Amino acid sequence: LTKLGRLVKAKKVKTLEEVYTHSIPIKESPIVDELLEAHKKELQDEVMKIISVQKQTKAGQRTRFKALVAIGDLDGHVGLGVKVAKEVQIAIKGALVAAKLSIIPVRRGYWGNKIGNVHTIP
Repeated sequence: LTKLGRLVKAKKVKTLEEVYTHSIPIKESPIVDELLEAHKKELQDEVMKIISVQKQTKAGQRTRFKALVAIGDLDGHVGLGVKVAKEVQIAIKGALVAAKLSIIPVRRGYWGNKIGNVHTIP
């Protein structure tokens, strides 16, 4: 358990914004889930690409799969994860964890007219 994990468990840190304000690195993926569940937000993930990568060895080629996953809560937080593994399923799960660890806030503003809430990336 990391320092941030203990703070989240003790309910001393309640939002992702507090984590970003104090520049605390997120090293455990369940921390992101816990902080978003507290605000009734749910992460949506999408597998952007799966490609096979090969390495030439003495015995032939070694094929592995590279997964690229994007994750976000549709409310200003987005993350991107990449993972390479021998099987597709393992690569996707690893990329999902990597995306949760790399989640960042997206600054939004107005583009064109100022109707409604902030909605676009400047």
